[in-house]
Amino acid sequence: MSKVKYYYDSETLSYRKIERKKGRRLGYAFIAIAGSFLAGFVLLLIYLNLPQIETPKEKALKRELQHMKLQYELLNKEMNQAQKVLSNVQTRDNTIYRVYFEANPIPDEQRKAGFGGINRYQALEGYDNSDLIIETSKKMDVLQKRIVVQSKSLDEIARLAKEKEKLLTAIPAIQPVKNENLTRMASGYGMRMHPILKYRRMHNGMDFSAPTGSDVYATGDAVVKKATRGTGFGNLIVLDHGFGYETYYAHLSDFKVRRGDKVKRGEIIGEVGSTGLSTAPHLHYEVHKNGQVVNPINFYHGDLTAEEYDIMLNQSALENQSLD
Repeated sequence: MSKVKYYYDSETLSYRKIERKKGRRLGYAFIAIAGSFLAGFVLLLIYLNLPQIETPKEKALKRELQHMKLQYELLNKEMNQAQKVLSNVQTRDNTIYRVYFEANPIPDEQRKAGFGGINRYQALEGYDNSDLIIETSKKMDVLQKRIVVQSKSLDEIARLAKEKEKLLTAIPAIQPVKNENLTRMASGYGMRMHPILKYRRMHNGMDFSAPTGSDVYATGDAVVKKATRGTGFGNLIVLDHGFGYETYYAHLSDFKVRRGDKVKRGEIIGEVGSTGLSTAPHLHYEVHKNGQVVNPINFYHGDLTAEEYDIMLNQSALENQSLD
């Protein structure tokens, strides 16, 4: 409550109350408001120019920002490590897996290609930490693309491996007559004297002497292309192994398969005989690759020891008379 002031009036010889003027009251009020505003403005300027003074919310945001920067740095380190691991996988893919399966290596330009066209990172520009965020985003995009390329390569390797597995089971790899049934390896591949025609001509296969009725085995997985009776080869079976390989089994006494049958390596397909132009019971065996006759001596790795192979190799090299 404000104090009431009085003055002495000499004319009336009494005290009179001093009345304040309304204008002066408004002036005092204005001065008080202006002073308060000025003081607040000065304090605001001081606050804005003292960075060590932070509100709780600003402190929380600052801590969150520092945490995010740390997370980005850790993410960059993890991506760098992932890129090293991926590079190792890519090297093995090019120099081992693709070489083994006869596939062309994937060039580095294709594995590490960037992204053309518009600026993919424009939305990330204009911030205090834009460089860090953009660099991390670029690394992630490149890493993802390299993983996609590598994934497709491994899919191709898996497909080639399946084809390789089929090739390994299909390619001729064993003797068509077992050793216990084999009298001798009568004649090899090359120029030989024909026993009936009595002149030297190309002998396109190998002759395995064995008793009539001895089992004849498919030398690889195949489909029976022919099972026919003729004059020169006599009773003949032709197996189509795929991948360009065919095998011929001639002078048979009997068939155990028919045209169109699927056979596995080691499956009995016929019996040794002496049909057609033949002078004694034996199996005439040929291997064809892409329509060309090749030496069967190169296709016995599946069941012969090194010593047995050397013996057969020496016998096949002798220029003796063939049995057909």
